[in-house]
Amino acid sequence: MIINIVLIGLILFALATFYKTIRIVPQKSAFVVERLGKYTKTMVAGLHVLIPFIDKVAYKHSLKEQALDVQPQICITKDNISVEVDGVIYLHVLDAAKASYGINDYQFAAMQLAQTTMRSVIGKLDLDKTFEVRESINGAIVEAVDHASEPWGVKVTRYEVKNIIPPKSIKDAMEKQMRAEREKRAVIAESEGAKQSKINRAEGERQEMISVSEGEKQRRINEAEGRGQEIERVAQATAKGIKEVALAINSEGGLNAVNMRIAEQYLDEFGNLARTNNTLIIPQNVTDIAGMVASAMQVIKNEGNGVAPLTRGKTEG
Repeated sequence: MIINIVLIGLILFALATFYKTIRIVPQKSAFVVERLGKYTKTMVAGLHVLIPFIDKVAYKHSLKEQALDVQPQICITKDNISVEVDGVIYLHVLDAAKASYGINDYQFAAMQLAQTTMRSVIGKLDLDKTFEVRESINGAIVEAVDHASEPWGVKVTRYEVKNIIPPKSIKDAMEKQMRAEREKRAVIAESEGAKQSKINRAEGERQEMISVSEGEKQRRINEAEGRGQEIERVAQATAKGIKEVALAINSEGGLNAVNMRIAEQYLDEFGNLARTNNTLIIPQNVTDIAGMVASAMQVIKNEGNGVAPLTRGKTEG
């Protein structure tokens, strides 16, 4: 019985010794080992062997990036407006030994330092600027906290302002200001649109008038050219006709044909005059058609020979 108890005790002692001796460190973790109360080494991911009852794991740290909420706080702006500001700070441990011995609680210290830095930065800005320069606020807080946390073995990667909440009265005034600004922009945009519309309409009317005048000008030019060509062709045709008549008269039998044509026209015109008028002017010798034809032929001959026709001194009536 006593032997069994001793055996069980030895087994338990062996298990405790094994537990104290073997340590497995997970990935992205770091264990700080102390030997007889003094820092000995930092164990990274993997299997490690310790001296039982002499070495012990004093601190365990995660090397992953950590996101910590910075609690809301009241900040006073440069123009004496109280605003409530909160944010998120991102950091990770670079040196597990410094994080263990450099400060008691690096997370709490980082959040407190972020809050104080944020109050300082907000105090240098007017209320309107705090909404416009968030990137500058974030950069200033990261720079300050990262510089202060360097002895702690902690790296601050970034800081983000989540909310900037002004008092309700200030918020109402800002909403009215924004509403007025939007209405102002709407009126300006409407007036600009009306102005551009009038300009476009006037430009369109101007272009239309120019096009109409150009078309009218071209029409008149075309008509003038057409009339000129018409007159020219009529003159050419008349000259050609006169030339053909002259050739026909000078040809054999031409004079006889002219005598017959003149006699026919004389009789036709005399007959038309008799049909369309109640009062007639009758020549002295109506039956003397041959004399009339002879007179006409004499004129044609004189014209052909270049002799000016004689003016009769006596009017027949």
